Amino acid sequence: MTAADQLRTLIRTIPNFPKPGIQFRDITTLLLDPAGLRLATETMAAAISGPVDLVAGIEARGFVFAPTLALALGAGVLLIRKDGKLPGATIAEDYALEYGTDRITMHADAFTPGARVLLVDDLIATGGTARAAVRLIRKAGGVVTQAAFVIDLPELGGARALASDGIDVHALVDFEGH
Repeated sequence: MTAADQLRTLIRTIPNFPKPGIQFRDITTLLLDPAGLRLATETMAAAISGPVDLVAGIEARGFVFAPTLALALGAGVLLIRKDGKLPGATIAEDYALEYGTDRITMHADAFTPGARVLLVDDLIATGGTARAAVRLIRKAGGVVTQAAFVIDLPELGGARALASDGIDVHALVDFEGH
């Protein structure tokens, strides 16, 4: 059984959540399994090429994988948060939602220009948040060329959109549908 097959068995699907027609891919069942969490971390780390200074985790579930992956890669952790959640001076990036906009932020002094940053989150769907995070990090002078996700929903096109932004996208498991 491949790593992807093993991980797929640890990810629960909850139909019609948060609304009818959505197949929610729940990683909490993966997180409950120490061997599964280790496998996810080691498989993501093995896919990353070149040195990484920081692993940027996107709020909230990206925060779970950023520290484990950073430890495996010998890197620090950068938090990408929703607006109003960080105590220091921040920089922000707005992005479009289905109805309206949202904003993500990071500390303005989080790193020096030229830092090599790996973006990580639990899932890539349309790519809106991940692409905004890449723009935010690049705006601050960071170099982002790779992103890692536990789950890809290829029908929604987020991984393709990130690739068009020059990002090498790594996903452990893909699921059809959304």
